Amino acid sequence: MGRRKFRPLNGILLLDKALGVSSNKALQDARFLFAAEKAGHTGSLDPLATGMLPVCFGEATKVSAFLLDSDKHYVTIATLGMVSTTGDAEGEMINPRPIPPLPTVELETILNGFRGGIRQVPPMYSALKKDGQPLYKLARKGVEVEREARAVTIHSLTVLERTENTLTLDVVCSKGTYIRSLVEDIGEAIGCGAYVTMLRRESVSPFEGHVMYSLEALRALAEQGREVLDAALMPMDEALTGLPSMVLDEAQILRLRQGQRLCYPEQTDCQLMKIYTEVGEFIGLAQLEKGVLSVKRLLAY
Repeated sequence: MGRRKFRPLNGILLLDKALGVSSNKALQDARFLFAAEKAGHTGSLDPLATGMLPVCFGEATKVSAFLLDSDKHYVTIATLGMVSTTGDAEGEMINPRPIPPLPTVELETILNGFRGGIRQVPPMYSALKKDGQPLYKLARKGVEVEREARAVTIHSLTVLERTENTLTLDVVCSKGTYIRSLVEDIGEAIGCGAYVTMLRRESVSPFEGHVMYSLEALRALAEQGREVLDAALMPMDEALTGLPSMVLDEAQILRLRQGQRLCYPEQTDCQLMKIYTEVGEFIGLAQLEKGVLSVKRLLAY
């Protein structure tokens, strides 16, 4: 069998990451299936977590930073009564404590303290780095380092279901939020500890309500032909729905590609713009500031 040929492919795939698979493994499996020369994901999910993992192929990697900054929507199950060394079911269970009686009104009062802007200490089992070393590698060696609390925003926090020892929570949050830390902090506020036993990312803004594809579903599409498989990809500018757009003619686009600036004296707003050709092709991003349009990031075609 000859070596697989990879191709220049541009677009965004909303991958439904499976349980027990690392984000990088899921990314590489998707890249191999599509035979894409270049691919990157936009914010990893733990192996324990499932759900939406936007994968950017080719030139779409140039807009991936906007997805890293996006709000996220999760559903998680918090198991009460003890904590885990990793904050989730993969760790060692320690410090068992009785679960106190918790009337709904009291639980809501506790949860209300976690809604809106909060400060959160990132977990040791995370990809954040200390002196160039990922924290999770230090944690595996039994080393714990001080982490600075970071500001995050919990846009909504809702109890979907409740049992004697679990809370199923619906969370919409800003970038940088660690659900494991949120669950641990809620457990401490209740007084019994808690850890994550299920975590699913329902969506990454602006892809709420869009179809996700599991690797199994993508393989089934691939059996029907490459065109059918490629139809699962979204255009790159789908990641930039909140930005205004501007149409330029060929001469203007050429000037931008040559590093020149375009003058729009009537435009005084400072904003990032999506740039399109006259036939509607998305070609990249430019910054409009004080009536001057300059290149931010152009796609290579």
